[in-house]
Amino acid sequence: MKIISAIFGPYMHSYSSKLLEEAVEEFATLPGIGRKTALRLVLHLLKQEDKDVEHFGNTILRMKKEIVSCRECHNISDSELCHICSDPYRDKQTICVVESIRDVMSIENTQQYAGVYHVLGGIISPMDGIGPADLNINSLEAKAKSGTCKEVILALSTTMEGDTTNFYIYRRLQEYPLSITTLARGVAIGDDLEYADEVTLGRSLLNRTSFELTFKNSKHGT
Repeated sequence: MKIISAIFGPYMHSYSSKLLEEAVEEFATLPGIGRKTALRLVLHLLKQEDKDVEHFGNTILRMKKEIVSCRECHNISDSELCHICSDPYRDKQTICVVESIRDVMSIENTQQYAGVYHVLGGIISPMDGIGPADLNINSLEAKAKSGTCKEVILALSTTMEGDTTNFYIYRRLQEYPLSITTLARGVAIGDDLEYADEVTLGRSLLNRTSFELTFKNSKHGT
């Protein structure tokens, strides 16, 4: 501990204000934000007008308190139904199944999809303790069972966990009279949708294929 203190001590205790240090520590808990970046952000806020900082803080608090989950697709929303599900021009018979809200944003940015979504809230990952019961799969099956859905597009990441989740959903839905498709393999193996460029993702959507056919081909190595 003496060695660690000797090395990091001056840095760890270099703040002239306890309030400043606490603010930096909070910002540093955000994903992708290190202590140096956190300090830069906090110092920036200190230079702003009180009303601007107050507005910034209130915006974060309001988002946390008032944002809700869409009762239809589980996307984040300001009301009971998100703007996509409530749009009368969207094709409600076509459902694109995604892992997270970031994937919804990625697909929307392609401007190649006019259906609705179903956000699972994750993918099956035994290593992380995430099973089917932890995801929004029952509500997806309820939509298939209702008969109002004609096509389910499986648009999960092309990873082992994503493929496992795709197959599980396929097994749950295959008895219902609907088409189950998946993205064309324009998205590289192992990639998340949010990192795919809009053109590639858009083409993968337009050229989607039957999941059953894709699964059979993968089993035979073609």
